[in-house]
Parts: sequence; C-alpha cells; structure tokens
Amino acid sequence: MAGAGYDLGMGQLVTVIEKPSSRPGIVRFVLNRALSGMGHERFEPDTEIPGDRPVDELARRLLATGHAKSVAINGNVVTVDLSQNDSSGMKEIIEDLYTYYVPGVEIPTDEELMAQVEG
Repeated sequence: MAGAGYDLGMGQLVTVIEKPSSRPGIVRFVLNRALSGMGHERFEPDTEIPGDRPVDELARRLLATGHAKSVAINGNVVTVDLSQNDSSGMKEIIEDLYTYYVPGVEIPTDEELMAQVEG
C-alpha cells in the first residue's frame, strides 16, 4: 500500500515520522534513511532545481504542493516552512520517493531490464 512506507515493487522503503516544530508553520519529517550528506540543502519555490539527486526530486515534489515556502534537507531530516500551516500529503510524498512501480505502471520483464543494462 503506497504512502504507508510499503514498497510496491523494486523501490526502497522509506519510513517517515512527522514532527511539529516549536516554531509555528514549521514541520519536520524524520526519515529512516539519509537523503543528503552532512551539509544543509535549502530549496525555494521560485528557484530552479536542476539536479537529479533524491534531495532535488523530493524538494521539487514538496514545493509543487503549493504548501511550502521552503524545504531544507540535512541528512535524514526534511524541514518544511509551510505557507498555510498545511502539511497534507507531504508525508506520503516523502514515503513514496523511492517507490517506482505503482498501480497502473507496467513492471518491465527481466529481458527488458537486461537489454537496458547491455545497451
């Protein structure tokens, strides 16, 4: 079941605990795996995110909700400055970051996967 930390195929499980901050409008998500190194990564809605690292993709997805003023990622902690004190759906977005095969997506055969490796 997607969004509950379960894998529907070959993705990696991500477990997320949502923790409110002592500062209003800030929410922290603590993950069971690190997404970044030791440095802080900060993302803003009007700034292009050109990379294809997990932190880049997650920031794009969270900012696309329209509920985030900024996203900061440090190791296994994702901190979101909320625009409307609404973190609805963000936990599920993080949990599904590494889920590749969801209902409706055809899973490639072994032969198709091997062709990609050999090609």
